[in-house]
Amino acid sequence: MNAIAPVRRLTVLYDAECSLCAFLRDWLLRQRQLVPLELVPAASEEARRRFPGLDHGATLDEITVVGDAGQVYQGPAAWVVTLWALREHRPLAHRLSTPSGARLAKGAVLAAAKWRGAQGHRGRRGGARWDGRVYRRADGWSYDPAGGWSYTPPGCADGTCAPR
Repeated sequence: MNAIAPVRRLTVLYDAECSLCAFLRDWLLRQRQLVPLELVPAASEEARRRFPGLDHGATLDEITVVGDAGQVYQGPAAWVVTLWALREHRPLAHRLSTPSGARLAKGAVLAAAKWRGAQGHRGRRGGARWDGRVYRRADGWSYDPAGGWSYTPPGCADGTCAPR
């Protein structure tokens, strides 16, 4: 029988340009932790260095948590494992891990995503902007409702890339 290694540390990747994400980061840091949480800005140089195999564009779209043994949690599962790491919220994490609790967790994540989307439409610190049709981020990612997410490296929007 194979034993499952205990999680000794979790890394939470969050969108540092999102006010809700920054608020939740600060809230997490104030909580008593049973499992230590490291909070790292998503798609940052540190995140790319530590987790080269991740889709870093996706980590900007939703919370991503990485366990010390390489486990990757996204969306509702990421919130559940993050709550599980907190002393006062572990019982809630257990309730949210049930089928009915998972629906509640998914609803909370969708509500947060909707709020974040509305905030992005007003323009965000760090260069994201909404022109009424395409939402663009300073890191090169953009969202077009007709075509979805796409990536153009900064400096390449006109078809020519700036020399490095």
